[in-house]
Amino acid sequence: MSTLFDNAGLAKSAPRPLADVLRPQNLDEVAGQDHLLGPEGPIGRMVAAGRLSSMVLWGPPGVGKTTIARLLANHCDLHFTPISAVFSGVADLRRVFEAARMRREAGQGTLLFVDEIHRFNRAQQDGFLPFVEQGVVTLIGATTENPSFELNGALLSRCQVMVLKRLDEAALHSLIARAEAHTGEALPLDEAARRALCAMADGDGRYTLNLVEEVLALRPEKPLDAAGLAAALQRRSPAYDKNREEHYNLISALHKSVRGSDPDAALYWLARMLAGGEDPLFLARRLVRMASEDIGHADPSVLQTAMAAVETYRFLGSPEGELALAQTVVHLACAPKSNAVYKAFKGAMKAAAKTGSLMPPQHILNAPTTMMKDLGYGKDYAYDHDVEGGFSGQNYFPDGMKRQKFYTPSGRGYEKAVAARLEHWQARRKAAQDK
Repeated sequence: MSTLFDNAGLAKSAPRPLADVLRPQNLDEVAGQDHLLGPEGPIGRMVAAGRLSSMVLWGPPGVGKTTIARLLANHCDLHFTPISAVFSGVADLRRVFEAARMRREAGQGTLLFVDEIHRFNRAQQDGFLPFVEQGVVTLIGATTENPSFELNGALLSRCQVMVLKRLDEAALHSLIARAEAHTGEALPLDEAARRALCAMADGDGRYTLNLVEEVLALRPEKPLDAAGLAAALQRRSPAYDKNREEHYNLISALHKSVRGSDPDAALYWLARMLAGGEDPLFLARRLVRMASEDIGHADPSVLQTAMAAVETYRFLGSPEGELALAQTVVHLACAPKSNAVYKAFKGAMKAAAKTGSLMPPQHILNAPTTMMKDLGYGKDYAYDHDVEGGFSGQNYFPDGMKRQKFYTPSGRGYEKAVAARLEHWQARRKAAQDK
């Protein structure tokens, strides 16, 4: 089996990265993807049946997408043709498809592996369709982006999407054990440092083996602890793309943790986004939104806290100003929750769209001119401050429109008192109308 190393024309004796040396030689050696490759997994069943369908492998970097494609080609006796959407264009695709057609006429199939397939534009993706439908190629695309956002529906309908998982700690430890067995050297790390190394890898198997290689090259006098490891290795930035799906996944996690009244989880997701380089003012804007949408009138002070956090961050900047965001997250998560105002506003907007041309009733119209007074503007208006209890019970909806109820307090926090007050006013309003 040729490898990328062989294709580069390098001598066998040349140094090879540990990740390349330990590249799995069969599907059983692929770590962390048993849900796909095991006997009951979809790819495992395909392999057992001897029928390989076109598919898209979706997962984070370093989890085995390229390796799986290469091993499937070997297992199914298909010619493996790898291309990258980053470096390939229409002319490259034409050559690939023509070679695959000729290969098919000679009796051999082709597995076309397209790395970063989401980088092809829609027209280029459409170009795959006839060759996949005719069986000229079995297509395996690899992507780190959500296929439902990045790939054509027509192409997706012809490919099964296989979701690869980031490698868990057990899978990473198995890779480390394989590296130790291959090199004949134990990693000079204590148990806490081994766990810290796995955390640094962030679920990326290839990066794990690169870290192992660096640690073995250190040759310290005694095993390193977690602090020693952190000092010796520079941890990479967490995988986070502020313009892609991960951005929306994490802000959703933060929002739902706040809504679910879990300050610890909310602080974790806030920290994850800040560590990934998210704009703190974007987070501040979302916290203001949460204050209105999820707490609302149950604790009106949270909106003041959120706005104060915006100004505090603008005044202090990072990292000092980030503490104000954390304070706001805790206040939001611990506050009583109510979306009553949110729902009431949506209902009012819907009603306004249906009845937008109705005028206010005459008794609440201003009458700055004699003519307007003669027309009845402001006639019989009851000034609520002069009425006993400060409540007149007059109608403020347009004439000809039935009274609507948009706002129903939740009965939690400050809204508990509001609910009692509204109930009292409703009884007085009904009494006034019955007179």
